[in-house]
Amino acid sequence: MKKDNEGEEMEIQRVILKKTEEQRILEGHPWIFSNEIARFEGQITSGELCDVYSDNKRYIGRGFLNTASKIMVRMLSFEPIVVDEAFFLKRISNAYTYRQNLGFFNNCRVVFGEADELPGLIVDKYGDYLSIQVLSLGMEKRKDMIVQALITIFHPKGIMERSDTPIRQKEGLEPVKQKLYPSDFNTRVIIEENGILLQVDLENGQKTGYFLDQKTNRKALEQYVNGKRVLDCFSHTGGFALHAACYGASSVTALDISQKACQDILENAKLNQVNVQVICTDVFDYLREEAHQGEFDVIVLDPPAFTKSKDTVEKAYRGYKEINRSALKLLDKNGILMTFSCSQHMSPALFLQMLKEAAIDAKKRVQMVDFKIQSPDHPTRLGSDESLYLKCVVLRVL
Repeated sequence: MKKDNEGEEMEIQRVILKKTEEQRILEGHPWIFSNEIARFEGQITSGELCDVYSDNKRYIGRGFLNTASKIMVRMLSFEPIVVDEAFFLKRISNAYTYRQNLGFFNNCRVVFGEADELPGLIVDKYGDYLSIQVLSLGMEKRKDMIVQALITIFHPKGIMERSDTPIRQKEGLEPVKQKLYPSDFNTRVIIEENGILLQVDLENGQKTGYFLDQKTNRKALEQYVNGKRVLDCFSHTGGFALHAACYGASSVTALDISQKACQDILENAKLNQVNVQVICTDVFDYLREEAHQGEFDVIVLDPPAFTKSKDTVEKAYRGYKEINRSALKLLDKNGILMTFSCSQHMSPALFLQMLKEAAIDAKKRVQMVDFKIQSPDHPTRLGSDESLYLKCVVLRVL
């Protein structure tokens, strides 16, 4: 039961599912879609808790309701719970303890939404600073509780909100970017990742400031690059390029089409006292140039998501295939391609199929040396394919 302002117990609204629609939820998926609901019972208020029942009156669990969204219920628990500051303190603390047990303390994702049973909430830790995204109406209405819990747990020097993403509009919310605590602080911070220094712009950087999900994949680059000529494509702020340089590559070239990104790479290279050649160019055009044949021993392809919906998967498939075919053509015998997809709609099976076709078209025989996903501080939730979005495949040319 929840309580009104006078402490009186109030009936929680009920969501009754259509026949058999509960099965997917019982298997672990955290979302209930609008077309799966048969009816509502009680006073309906979006952003508040609701109890979910099967059509035969079986209790399924409790979640946040939002009738304005196609994701009408985001599940919080299979049991009745009270959502207050103590709730957030416990769940955020449990999530961070898991990260600490893995050895992630200063730079990590503390909360990964549904995977940590806090749907629509992202919390990233950059040293003494936090950057958060509030992506659901239920979490938005409890933002003050969340911020207070974060202050209690972390005593941060600053909390930045980076809810400036179009996905909020699907929840009936406007994009927001603001300093939550204190009212003003320097949003440019320096972090250390795998012993490498990186500048992070919490206010204007990608996502919450930086792509923390690649930290273990950047570390894995170490076994491939010593004494090698490395090309880092779609380099952004130079994460892979800097790791390659610090791991003993004989030369490192970083490509990005953004002038701002290229400047950031140069500044990060200077910060680490390493040499990185930076070229501001279209990666597709660069990889097509036959003049680069045999110029590199290792190529890293970490492009932005080519698709963010099921409707554009076919077009994205062609884009992924083109850049991987072009990269493989440039590599000679024993060359290494570390290639990624960060789109949830490009499944592991589809990604591997694309790579097989790209290798055939490039007339290259390849081995798959490794397959990785996002860093363990970005856990996936079995039963929820959406949380498995980052795929990494390492190929060796025979």
